[in-house]
Amino acid sequence: MKHSIKLELIPEDRYSDYRYNVIFKGYKWDPQFEDKNTISKHVVLLDPKTVEQLKSWAEQLSIETMLMEEALLKNLFLTRELGLPGKIRKALNYASNYNRNKNVRLMRFDFHPTKTGWAISEVNSDVPGGFAEASILPEIANTYFTGYAPAENFSNIMVEAFKSKTKAAAHIAFVHATSYSDDRQVMQFLSDRFIENGMSTIFAAPDHIRWVDKKAFSILEGNECEIDGIIRFFPLEWLVSLPRTSKWKGYYDSETVSCNHPASILTQSKRLPLIWDKLNVKIPLWKELLPETKAPKAVNSQDAGWIYKPALGRVGEGISIKEAISKKELSKIEKAAHRDPKNWVSQQMFESAPIKSSNGEDYHLCLGVFTVDGKFAGFYGRISLYPCIDSKAEDIPVLVSKESVP
Repeated sequence: MKHSIKLELIPEDRYSDYRYNVIFKGYKWDPQFEDKNTISKHVVLLDPKTVEQLKSWAEQLSIETMLMEEALLKNLFLTRELGLPGKIRKALNYASNYNRNKNVRLMRFDFHPTKTGWAISEVNSDVPGGFAEASILPEIANTYFTGYAPAENFSNIMVEAFKSKTKAAAHIAFVHATSYSDDRQVMQFLSDRFIENGMSTIFAAPDHIRWVDKKAFSILEGNECEIDGIIRFFPLEWLVSLPRTSKWKGYYDSETVSCNHPASILTQSKRLPLIWDKLNVKIPLWKELLPETKAPKAVNSQDAGWIYKPALGRVGEGISIKEAISKKELSKIEKAAHRDPKNWVSQQMFESAPIKSSNGEDYHLCLGVFTVDGKFAGFYGRISLYPCIDSKAEDIPVLVSKESVP
């Protein structure tokens, strides 16, 4: 499918106001990475047909992903091939009673316009980010563009998902790395939305939660109470580094409504395609949209068009795209993939199709498409001057035309 995408500049004399609004109203407290501004001066403008196609794909991919998770939980011996830490693989035995209908399942699929159509690079299955960017940024940017509107508001959908699965005035724990401001800004945004909707919230580190009869309880001083729901913004592989006293295995068999349940790590691994044919699950769209993926040893390092990715890589780090990294970084990645191939994959590199902005510059675009419980839940846009969407990429709001494009 061909894409209809425009990159338009926010009016130059309004950008300063826009940037301040993003920082102070859009919870973008840290608007830079190193010395680079990460608040884009552009807006992505999409036509309704493109939006409907991306929504449909994301919802189908979400269903296929959940089917793979459930199949893996019944065949845990296959997880040896996923590059997961041994402690996680052992703890997954506690998750045998996982029921997606009793939890909130959040995913973000990263779509890229390429020279041959759309492709996906991954699913952010465990702890995806971009919550405020998929909720407030489009609303702020929409004031500068007539004839366009935001897509779904991510935070509204998350609130409704928890309302439907918890009691009234529920206590929700936002579990994150509490010493990092960039994590706190994400949790603060979502917490404020939940409070506005009649729920109470607690900011907790992973070891602030204890379990009694598989129910979660907060042990925070002044906030000791039973927890009705957990939103975890703490990568699952980090949990294994916590001391034993943290009781982190309780997350696996908890009966408290969770987003995301630890079962999500099964599809976070970039090595999933190496075993998905053994799952007896139909996943036609995954196979259509994800570039061919092989074990590192199955590809010659000199073969053109192939890149390395870490099995549990996040935010675009550790990917061997020559145009985006130094020779030193490339050499380091290649050595790591050769030395420890079970924690890496080789993937055929798609040709990202740069989008020309209204000021004549070419940008590479990634559209993160959220789903909550299998339904579309908003867009998270990022752009970069080079074909790798990493920590230096700029956050860009996504707006949708109110009229169809012929």
